[in-house]
Amino acid sequence: MPIKSRIRTIPHYPHEGIMFRDVTTLLKDPVGLRTTIQKIVERYRTMKIDKVIGIESRGFIIGAPVAYELGVGFVPIRKPGKLPAETIAREYQLEYGSDQIEIHVDAIQRGERVLLVDDLIATGGTMEAAVKLVQEMGGEIIECCFVIDLPDIGGRARLEKQGQKVFALCTFEGS
Repeated sequence: MPIKSRIRTIPHYPHEGIMFRDVTTLLKDPVGLRTTIQKIVERYRTMKIDKVIGIESRGFIIGAPVAYELGVGFVPIRKPGKLPAETIAREYQLEYGSDQIEIHVDAIQRGERVLLVDDLIATGGTMEAAVKLVQEMGGEIIECCFVIDLPDIGGRARLEKQGQKVFALCTFEGS
């Protein structure tokens, strides 16, 4: 079952000229969702992973069942003010302005091997901030995993240039 065929494209959203890749059509499809999780789990089943980290919010939807299937813990990275205990934060740049993500200070221990998960990589800014948070905490990143890669936007190349391994289930060329 090709995952790519179950992802809806919405032209000119949220801005003129953008081809928005909508993963919700994949997630609502029981076969699509099951296949997505199974394919990711297959890739990582034999690797030593201590935690799966999902980035708000669609990274939670993908990352939590992957962690469950791998028999490891799940850690959320969230937008500011959403986590109740002590956090560390990292700011990252958006097209216009900046944003920030946070993780609990006790979410991962030094030396733990983590898999970072999100639905899509475009510019790579959010994942780059997540990578820096994990590195600051002393975690070892196994890979940055995505359902969708938009290679023409440059996020994958940006992460690989920083020494990160990147995996995506499917690719959409063009903008």
